[in-house]
Amino acid sequence: MSRTIRIGTRGSALALAQTGTIAAQLEQSGVTVELVTVVTPGDRSSAPIAEIGVGVFTTALRDALAAGTVDVAVHSYKDLPTKPDPRLSLAAVPPRADPRDALVARDSLTLGELPPGSRVGTGSPRRAAQIQALGLGLDIVAIRGNVDTRIRKVADGEFDAVVLARAGLARLGRLDVITEVLDPIQVLPAPAQGALAVECRVEDVDTEHLLQSIVDDEATRVAVGAERAMLAALEAGCNAPVGALAEVVEDLDSDDRVVHRLSLRGVAAANWTPDGSAQGSAVDLLRASATGEMSDGEQLGRALAAELLELGAGVLSGPES
Repeated sequence: MSRTIRIGTRGSALALAQTGTIAAQLEQSGVTVELVTVVTPGDRSSAPIAEIGVGVFTTALRDALAAGTVDVAVHSYKDLPTKPDPRLSLAAVPPRADPRDALVARDSLTLGELPPGSRVGTGSPRRAAQIQALGLGLDIVAIRGNVDTRIRKVADGEFDAVVLARAGLARLGRLDVITEVLDPIQVLPAPAQGALAVECRVEDVDTEHLLQSIVDDEATRVAVGAERAMLAALEAGCNAPVGALAEVVEDLDSDDRVVHRLSLRGVAAANWTPDGSAQGSAVDLLRASATGEMSDGEQLGRALAAELLELGAGVLSGPES
C-alpha cells in the first residue's frame, strides 16, 4: 500500500507507547505510518474515572477515525464499550501482554505485607472490591493520574501502594517498580486487560486486511472476545467491579489427542455500591469458571455471565461507559 497510514492515539506516554508497537509492526512490513495525537475530554479532566466514564478516552479517537482525520485508532481494549460502533471495524487484536495486575508499594512490600490501614490507590472498582474482599484491612482510596503520577504518590508517601496493570508498566519500561505481580486467584484482571484493539473504518477494506495480516493474533482475539462477551451479557459497563480471564489451555479429546480449549474465569462483586464502598461489612464476590471450544469463545462468555447472574450478579448491572 503506497499511501501513508495515519494512526490516531491519545497523547499520554502509555498511549503513545502502545500505539508505537503497532506502528513499528507496520513499518517493519514496509508500511509508511504517521502518528496523529487526539486530545480527549478525559485527558482534560481530573475527575474520578467512575464519574466521567472510561468512554471519554475512546469516543474522541473513534470520532476522528469515522471523520477520516485518521485511518487507524489504537485503544486499550479494556477501555472500549462492549457495544460495537457500526461505523468502525475491529480490524486487529495484537498478541496480548501479561494481563495481571501489579502492586507498587513502599519498602518493596507485597500486598499481604502491607499493615492494616495502609492507603492503597486504585481508580478501579474491580480492583478495590477484590482487594477489600481479601480481608487485609487496607484503606482503598480512589486515584487518578498517569502511571508516573501514581508511582510518585507512593514515593512521596501519599500512598503506601498503588495497583496498576502490569502490561502498562511493561510498555513504559517500568517493570522495576513492581513489588508484586498479583495472582489472578487473588485479583482477577479486567476483561481484555493487557490487550490492544486496532480499529479502522468499516468501509476501508484495504486497511482492514492489512491490519489483519500484520497485526492480528487469533488466540488473543478469541480469549478477549470471551471475556468481553461475559461483560456485555452482564450489562455491567467498563467500570463495573467485574473481572475475567480467558486462557488457551491444552486438553485431551476422546481419542487422547492434545487439543486446545478455552478456559474462562469470571468474578463479580454483587454488593459493590457506585461510590466504591461495599454494602455491609464485607464484599460478596461471585465466582464462576468454564471451559469450551476455541470456536465458541463468545458463547462461553455469555454462559458464564448467565451463571454469575443466577448467583446474584444482576445487582451490579449499570449503564455502559
